[in-house]
Amino acid sequence: MDRNDINKAREYEEVLSRLEDTFGDWFNGKMQIPTMTNNLYPYTKMFSPIKVNKCEIKNRLVMGPMGNVNMGDETGRPSQKMIDYFEARAKGGVGLITTGLIPTSFGVDPTVLEKDNLSYFPRIDRSRTNLVGWRNLAYAVHSYGSKIFIQLTAGLGRVGNPECLLTKLKLPVSASWNPNYYIPAIPCKKLSGAGCKKIIKKTGQAAIDAKTAGLDGVYLHGHEGYLLEQMTNPAFNRRILGRYSSYQQFGLDMVSEIRKRCGDKFPIMYRIDLSLMLNATYGDKMKKIKSLKKFRDERLCLETLEYMANLVKAGVDMFDVDLGCYDNWWLPHPPSSMPSGCFLEIAEIAKKYFKDNNIVSNAGLPVPIVAVGKLGYPDLAEQALRDEKCDMIMLARPLLADPEWPNKAFAGNVKNIRPCIGCHEACIKEFIEGGHPQCAVCPTTTFETGLLDGLKPAENKKKVAVVGAGPAGVVCAKTLVRRGHDVTLYEKNNYVGGTLKEASVPKIKYELQNYVNYLALQVEDLKKKPNFKAVFGKAVTEEDLAKEKFDAIITATGSKQVGLPITGAVQKHVCTAVEALADVEKLKKAKNIVVIGGGDSGCEFAYFAKYELGKNVTIVEMAPKLMAKSCTANRGHILHYLDKAGVKCYNCASVTAINEDNVEILSNASKTVPNPYNTWEPVLPENIHNPLAKKIKSLPKAVNAEADLVVIAAGTAPNNELYKTLVEKQTAPLIYNIGDSFAPGKVFTAVKSAFNVAKNL
Repeated sequence: MDRNDINKAREYEEVLSRLEDTFGDWFNGKMQIPTMTNNLYPYTKMFSPIKVNKCEIKNRLVMGPMGNVNMGDETGRPSQKMIDYFEARAKGGVGLITTGLIPTSFGVDPTVLEKDNLSYFPRIDRSRTNLVGWRNLAYAVHSYGSKIFIQLTAGLGRVGNPECLLTKLKLPVSASWNPNYYIPAIPCKKLSGAGCKKIIKKTGQAAIDAKTAGLDGVYLHGHEGYLLEQMTNPAFNRRILGRYSSYQQFGLDMVSEIRKRCGDKFPIMYRIDLSLMLNATYGDKMKKIKSLKKFRDERLCLETLEYMANLVKAGVDMFDVDLGCYDNWWLPHPPSSMPSGCFLEIAEIAKKYFKDNNIVSNAGLPVPIVAVGKLGYPDLAEQALRDEKCDMIMLARPLLADPEWPNKAFAGNVKNIRPCIGCHEACIKEFIEGGHPQCAVCPTTTFETGLLDGLKPAENKKKVAVVGAGPAGVVCAKTLVRRGHDVTLYEKNNYVGGTLKEASVPKIKYELQNYVNYLALQVEDLKKKPNFKAVFGKAVTEEDLAKEKFDAIITATGSKQVGLPITGAVQKHVCTAVEALADVEKLKKAKNIVVIGGGDSGCEFAYFAKYELGKNVTIVEMAPKLMAKSCTANRGHILHYLDKAGVKCYNCASVTAINEDNVEILSNASKTVPNPYNTWEPVLPENIHNPLAKKIKSLPKAVNAEADLVVIAAGTAPNNELYKTLVEKQTAPLIYNIGDSFAPGKVFTAVKSAFNVAKNL
């Protein structure tokens, strides 16, 4: 590098460092908290066409790669479920659809196949057996004027499931000898040169198969630490000899192969992170943590931009850019606690670099830069386009939450866009645990079959009571009304949302607040319907319901907080997390807060108390890991910044007594107790055993933590007393119990149960 390059490289790395710091307390005036407004309507920039190579896309909206895992049949052929899923988004008005991961490394990367050679990925490497599914998908998407690119991945490599070691006696592969992400004690062997060439050839074949099947382009996944990035980033590729010791070569060869097979006019899109952000994230930990040590020499931001320029020369037509990898998972998968538009500055860097260096595609066109990262707010997306921070907007989870997002934005009907809550519970965690992608707030996501033309009207209209106006109650009532039933919605409070009202108090839960606002609006719209009535501000009883002689009663009465049998638990300065969030003024008077419970609610409350209120916070958790049941991205962001803020945590510990000014804790002083703030390794699902896991020894030690407020976040139990009474007295011919009043869980399970009951009543 010359001096100018050195200065530029330093400038870029400083931007990354600043962003890493900002993502902890972004809500303190550094980044905006958006709402669903339409101040910039009409969205002239968003709904203008754009040309990529010879492919014209009708608007600037791209569906991100969300979906299709476990959505193919046994051969890997796209199923009707998968086709209907993408067709619904095309019908919703998005300009360009990108599929989820489609590996091209079968027979080389053993992690893409499970036992008995089954795969949870759709495939395009089995010629005519599979091509019919892809052709049908292309026809469905094209019916609505949308285009579709297939996302091809070279493989999973070190981020693949290491069970291949047990089922096939084969080590996972990587660019070099790297630790497996899920079980770092398992090594990934160096991919051979012949294996590299085989994957490249297979990718070229997949691309020409996609073109033949009628798809409009390919989308290479060189991002996030998958195998293509492992080969093209010196953090993972530490080869000394051979063609692919040059970290750019594998990607360049792959693009060249696609160009050779598909010609000059077939669009190629490339997904890339401007930086892994490992050094910016973990700092000195990169020198100390065994599973991270090897990855210190990551690609610099300037080196990524230079690589992107070379990719354009090889034949790439467009890019989407962001930050991060599996080892800091909250960056490439920003959860609800991350700010909206978090990577717009990154997109702007790439766009400016291409402009300043006069880089155009081989078709002689500007290279579009697609911005990603929580852009599901029409005003925010339109402003980014008008400010020329990017050329296109990628919507992934927002289109799972509301397939009609583009059509609603085009019509200015922004208030009725169903907002994503950023929870990851259904879209990502669901398939990690063995399902397929769904959505917490949209119960029809990946269940579009039979519903593309709408809900069926009720054959026999019923008089129905729905008790509770949380997510389950509102969704149930709305669905019943749409089908023609006469519905009365009861709510003891004067507001909609149930305990989501308290849960949305922290600023990091702004997307949950937007969802509560959306639910309230839906109820207001329902009040205009002749077959709907709302009764708020009164706790309805069995006697009240019996008088009305309902045909069906559906209880959605939510959950109640669970107390703990701890000495001193009943005192004025002891409360539940819900009670504390309902009385923030009480919180402000406290100085030292002890949170009992290190699950989602406990850690999110600790984050709120530390970052928004500036309190001294201590967390006590009995389990070895905090937020153990949360999605990796959610827990990663919260825990990383709790650690940075110096929040004290006692894991593998219990509270023995609560006193007036302190809490007595029985901690475990053993060195075998895991670091509670470990965010560089995932929490394995319960059904996956790690035989190499170290046993935790016990070394009890009594400690005291100062506390003038103790917050119990120990979970919830069903609030199902009304349901039990209704069943006992047979108050109606049909009685159902849904949501948290059946089993406390996530918004996902509440909404799903509500819709299913209402759909079939």
